[in-house]
Amino acid sequence: MNRKVTTNYRLAKGLSLLLASGLLSLSLGLGSAQAQTSQAKKPTQNRAKVYVQNSKQVGFKDKSAGIGSKINSMSLNPSLFQKKDPSELMLDSDANLDYRVMQGCLRRSFNEDNLPSSIGIDNRQFSEFFKSQTKGFFDKMRGDCIPYAVAFTTRNRFDSLSIMNGPIQDSKTEVWTFTPSAFGGFLVQQDLLRNESKNLTEIRVPLKEVLYDPRKLGDKLPVELVWELNSIIKQIYPEENNSLENTNSVVRLIVDFGDRDRWAQIWAAEIIDPANKEVFAGAFWVDRNDIPGAFFTASGESLERSFWTNPLSYRRISRGVGMVRASAPKRSKNNVAVTQPAPTKQRYRAHMGIDYAAPIGTPIFSVANGKVVHLGFSGAFGNLIVLEHPGGYHTYYAHLSSYNSELEVGNEVRRGLEIGYVGSTGRSTGPHLHFELRKDGIYVDPYGSRTQLDLWSMRNNESGQLTREILLLGSPLNR
Repeated sequence: MNRKVTTNYRLAKGLSLLLASGLLSLSLGLGSAQAQTSQAKKPTQNRAKVYVQNSKQVGFKDKSAGIGSKINSMSLNPSLFQKKDPSELMLDSDANLDYRVMQGCLRRSFNEDNLPSSIGIDNRQFSEFFKSQTKGFFDKMRGDCIPYAVAFTTRNRFDSLSIMNGPIQDSKTEVWTFTPSAFGGFLVQQDLLRNESKNLTEIRVPLKEVLYDPRKLGDKLPVELVWELNSIIKQIYPEENNSLENTNSVVRLIVDFGDRDRWAQIWAAEIIDPANKEVFAGAFWVDRNDIPGAFFTASGESLERSFWTNPLSYRRISRGVGMVRASAPKRSKNNVAVTQPAPTKQRYRAHMGIDYAAPIGTPIFSVANGKVVHLGFSGAFGNLIVLEHPGGYHTYYAHLSSYNSELEVGNEVRRGLEIGYVGSTGRSTGPHLHFELRKDGIYVDPYGSRTQLDLWSMRNNESGQLTREILLLGSPLNR
């Protein structure tokens, strides 16, 4: 069963933190919530320790027609290869382009029920709701401050608020999350830290290994998470402190190692100083039902655009979207270009996609969880893999020299899986990967300055999950 906390407030799974001292284990269980629906839980495998993972673990599940069956990839829906008018594409208008998160620990006072206004929430209706709901909450306070994470959208509109009953994390810790209701008014959800589940485990790895020697992580993480972790850390690495790798800084991870029914998943990643517990940067996973999930920083910044444009660990963009010559120069038997008279009018064709120049054999990774819907030779694309992703998205990986030998049409693959290798097949003038992202069959330029997909934004009904994750999975605030 996937660990998901969505706006219909289904029961969430617990959190088990294996702290560096080895002395304390915390678990997250979900208490009651207003408008809460129940959901049957599947038995989960306890993971109280970090075990050595098989470095050859394959990051895809076989969903083909059956054992030994083959599917003719060229008989698939021809619409996969049709070009459509980009003017037909309607981007998600519900995405919050102006989204930010603030986090802190508010010193306790006699007017604790005035917390919303104290942290910048200017909403009288919500303030009244907050006071009516938190009378019992503040009776359970411990410590001298109230940890909180609050999210705002356009025009400083309140989007979600999570508060914790003190900076102490143990079996008595509670986190309450407030969000606006789609039907008017507000909702509150209560999360309790208690010993109920062991799905999530904390591990710590040296920052230097993540940045410069990720191969050493193979005995600590499933291989498909190593590529993902390296991408996360390189994005959140603080530029103002470019010498952290020369210190004892570590990457603190909250990981679900998964099982046969769900993918392994990084839920939180932080760069911290273990000596003074200072957190330099962090990222948190937000799970979704209708589109692929996404990573956001503790300040609400999305990291997803980089993931969806990073199919290679090594990359150099050789050509982007635009007009290119319709034909390559003719060559002699010795592969020498033949000089031809210049035509009176040069013909051009549209080049849809991004070309990443790289040596033949360079590994190519799936940019998101998806399903293989095409695997085979396809004209000008050469050897081509097409992955289908939730929400009407497809990604294309063309001109490959070869594929992952265990991959077949029908497989479900995880982000970070090595699916193929750079080549120069089809209509290619040299070794490179031709990569395309399409939404409902229409090409999307992922590098376009005006391109903004729901994949890369915090949508209106997801904010509460992020603020909860920040308080529940993040390191305790260093005060």
